[in-house]
Amino acid sequence: MKKLMIINGPNLNLLGKREPEIYGSLTFEAFFSELKEKYPSVSLEYFQSNIEGEIIDKLHEVGFSIDGIILNAGAYTHTSIGIGDAIKGISTPVVEVHISNTFGREAFRHQSYISPNAKGGVILGFGMASYGLAIQSFL
Repeated sequence: MKKLMIINGPNLNLLGKREPEIYGSLTFEAFFSELKEKYPSVSLEYFQSNIEGEIIDKLHEVGFSIDGIILNAGAYTHTSIGIGDAIKGISTPVVEVHISNTFGREAFRHQSYISPNAKGGVILGFGMASYGLAIQSFL
């Protein structure tokens, strides 16, 4: 059984409430339950933090012992050299995920410090389905 972890960054705890025209009206917890039902042969875990250091600590904690990490670093994607370096330092492949098409938004969202280190690739712009596509990439 593949063991995967989804790590979500800042403000993704507000899914279902925050900008529903971009992010939809489903909470991530409800969506995560759906993912677990859809992929019963995958051991899925979930972690969310608004704190950069906690995300780095979680990457260090699981980055040598599981099969894959699905990372939506939120706004830290565009600002955190530290998260980029943490991904570079672990052996577990990371797929960078974004719900929205970051290239269709503000110019500062076109830069990613995650992408150059995402050994598993980048998926963006498919709404919440981006997470399912990332899971499928590990199967």
